[in-house]
Amino acid sequence: TGVADLHRRGHEIGAHSISKIQDERYWTHSRSDIWELEMAGARQIAETFADINDGSIVGLRTPFLYTGGNIQFTMMDQSFFAYDATITAPLFSAKEPVWPYSLQHRMPHQCHRNAYKCPTRSVPVWVLPINELDRRQDSEDSFITGCSLVSSCSDVYNQTQFERLLDFNLQRHLTSNKAPLSLGFDAAFLVKNFDFVETLAKWMDKVIDEENVYFVTHFQALQWILT
Repeated sequence: TGVADLHRRGHEIGAHSISKIQDERYWTHSRSDIWELEMAGARQIAETFADINDGSIVGLRTPFLYTGGNIQFTMMDQSFFAYDATITAPLFSAKEPVWPYSLQHRMPHQCHRNAYKCPTRSVPVWVLPINELDRRQDSEDSFITGCSLVSSCSDVYNQTQFERLLDFNLQRHLTSNKAPLSLGFDAAFLVKNFDFVETLAKWMDKVIDEENVYFVTHFQALQWILT
């Protein structure tokens, strides 16, 4: 399968649910057993049908970035998920990008989505936050909001704008606290904007030669922090 091939080539595989239901309330109000069926079930399917038997599926990202608060994160602890890559750190909630953090302590930023469904209890699960991308590379307008995923930046129309967005945000991270920069794409976005794939590949070749720039998986980033 495609998942098996990606895993064989060294890509990290994470859980993203079985159903991917679009109803926000399904995720924000589901019981623990539903969360377990969706996420642990998705992991079991990948392990079985993609022959991933090394126990490497330890992280998840929820559909449409809908979080389930304490119920979700307690389930993660009980089902041996090490980290979540869903929670967004709002662009203007902190002076600098946010580093990955453990939920054994209080969240170091405001809750961006579903405010009453962010985790509030101590739980031994890590969050690899999505630092919102800053879209002000071509503007001084302080009211321009950030975007969680590259594919949700609605004002990026061409390859030049795309590369400028990437350059601008990489420099923001490098010149502040060097927190990891998350670049999230929806597959449909890349299919629709196929020329962006070429731009991304060239950009990666360009910046990999810079000091302190590395492309890593979520788990590799977490390993580095914990060592």
